[in-house]
Amino acid sequence: MADLSLTLGCWDYDRVLAIKDGRVKPEGIDLRFLNMVVEETFFRMLRHREFDLSEMSMSSYVVSLTRKEQPFIAIPVFPSRFFRHSSIYVNADAGISKPADLIGKRIGTPEFQMTAPVWIRGILSEHYDVPVDSVTYVTGGEEEPNREEKLKLNLPDNIKIEAIGPGKTLARMLATGEIDALHTARKPSTFDGVNVKRLFPDFVSVEQKYWRDTGIFPIMHVIGIRREVYEQNRWIAMNLYQAFRDAQNICYQGLRETAALKGMLPWFNAHVEEAFDTMGQDFWPYGLEKNRTTLNTFLRYHHEQGLSPRLVTAEEMFAPETLEEFVI
Repeated sequence: MADLSLTLGCWDYDRVLAIKDGRVKPEGIDLRFLNMVVEETFFRMLRHREFDLSEMSMSSYVVSLTRKEQPFIAIPVFPSRFFRHSSIYVNADAGISKPADLIGKRIGTPEFQMTAPVWIRGILSEHYDVPVDSVTYVTGGEEEPNREEKLKLNLPDNIKIEAIGPGKTLARMLATGEIDALHTARKPSTFDGVNVKRLFPDFVSVEQKYWRDTGIFPIMHVIGIRREVYEQNRWIAMNLYQAFRDAQNICYQGLRETAALKGMLPWFNAHVEEAFDTMGQDFWPYGLEKNRTTLNTFLRYHHEQGLSPRLVTAEEMFAPETLEEFVI
């Protein structure tokens, strides 16, 4: 019998390359890998459901779980993680030298429901006493104008949001002082370290302390499957999960190679050793249990910020077939 043919929309990260180039094949599945930047993948999957499975914004996925129609089901594979203290940018003339100075300011964010800003707002609220409703959020395109929320939101009245005007961009508005700060996933083109700066210039040490204090390496994306595809072939969830784990293990093996540099950074091996020493041998874990604290924290932030009307549980995020590990 021929393998089931499925399409996967995903960026070509090192941890999925073995799937992209065919070294790892999910059993019983002919998987066509479509390599795209995340913004395109998210838009095409959320708006038009163009792929059988894809990388998805974790926030957008959680929003979908609280709607009457739940078009996706995820597996506990996390292609993107990112410490986000480095992703808070400020205008040098806005009088912001510490997190508390953000209170009362106008803060840009491409979309309120984006995963990166959910983490940023949650961390600022929980660890720096900057309440989510203490600022005005200004939404729109960071580098290109006329961006809108991918999903229609129903937020509580205490969350203040304004849309930028046609033809404007958040990156330029940050440089001109029309907004005071920016929560984002991509470094703005106007960042120069002088007029536009990071709130935390020494972000590496700040993020390492956050890891030591919390054990959280923030998850940005999950792998989501169109629910009707999953329901017709429930066995694919575990087979896909195993394939992504196998591909990640190949990546881990490459990181441990010391005979030659597997990456182009001059001190690549030193960075790898530091990551292992600081965060452990499996610093990018897949699966539910190893990520329960991280997932529960994000789900709490998501609910507190009005993006999910109820507190979603970590268990309901994932196909039940993937929730239990087994040993051969």
